[in-house]
Amino acid sequence: MRRQTVEVMVGNVPMGADHPIRVQSMTTAPTTDTQACVEQIKRIVDAGGEYVRLTTQGVREAENLTNIRQALNRDGYHVPLIADVHFNAGVADVAALHADAVRINPGNYVDPARKFRKIEYTDDEYAAELKKIEDRFVPLLNICRSHHTALRLGVNHGSLSDRIMSRYGDTPEGMVESCMEFLRICVDRQFDQVVVSIKASNTQVMTHTVRLMAQTMDQAHMPFPLHLGVTEAGEGSDGRLKSAVGIGALLLDGLGDTIRVSLSEPPEMEIPVAYDILQAAGRRISKTEYISCPGCGRTMYDLPQTIARVKAATAHLTGLKIAIMGCIVNGPGEMADADYGYVGAGRGRVSLYRGKECVETNIAEADAVERLLKIIDADRRH
Repeated sequence: MRRQTVEVMVGNVPMGADHPIRVQSMTTAPTTDTQACVEQIKRIVDAGGEYVRLTTQGVREAENLTNIRQALNRDGYHVPLIADVHFNAGVADVAALHADAVRINPGNYVDPARKFRKIEYTDDEYAAELKKIEDRFVPLLNICRSHHTALRLGVNHGSLSDRIMSRYGDTPEGMVESCMEFLRICVDRQFDQVVVSIKASNTQVMTHTVRLMAQTMDQAHMPFPLHLGVTEAGEGSDGRLKSAVGIGALLLDGLGDTIRVSLSEPPEMEIPVAYDILQAAGRRISKTEYISCPGCGRTMYDLPQTIARVKAATAHLTGLKIAIMGCIVNGPGEMADADYGYVGAGRGRVSLYRGKECVETNIAEADAVERLLKIIDADRRH
């Protein structure tokens, strides 16, 4: 069961509630380089990206989002743009005028860069720090409200404020409280267009903290959507596996409304991995899914070659789950949740299944893929 949240509008693409789990990426080109950003964003969107985030270090970058958007719109690309702001609350105010959403980091929105010093705060001093946050944060909420701009509160494990570190240390509880300081202000000001993310490069820290964040929000009646990601996951198989473990575990818990797979690769490479993770978790079906056994001494046909032939013939059948099994032992039982099955029957013969029901048996292997397609086609016509 997916955690229920409010709907948050990011441009014209809503997230949360009953909407699909959204996939996003982030540009790596300088945000002042309009053409480079536009080309990267086009590649992200062509790969299936639904939101694109751009770093906005200063006012120039924030204002150039309008030029980037205009260039994209001229070419028929209408993807929502998210401004990524750190260390400068004034830039967030400007970005909220030009972006569909603004990401701020609670650890450095008002607080200066961490000095990694142990600072002791009295209760009065701590309360004064929170008042300083509210005084600076409320104007941003007012701008976001008047311009229909969404807000993402993005906490990173490595950028907690000295104030949070003094009370909670470098802990999941500290990461959650860093976000809750800002969420309480949002709720008090009745601003609900908020998305929350809590990221770490350590998958155990990340998953534990996101679960704690979701539990804390639910107990406080704050049904805000969650953005999931393993930050600084790396590249190649390392980045993909860490992302699959961290994001996938939370998706299986019913958590997550948008995801980003952070890879040290061209940004468009992140998108297929994200969809693969969503498909594997059963949270968003975007292609044909295949179940196949590893093969053993009972397999009487060339399993890899057969899998390739079945995939080539059925890859266009988005949403179907098709099993290719070597023998009857791993057939009906192991493929019980497949829509259709191709099962070796020995001596160059094949049995075909619809769900758990064997619909044709003793078919010559050379004819089996064609017969499978005919069964699927007949079912779809009816």
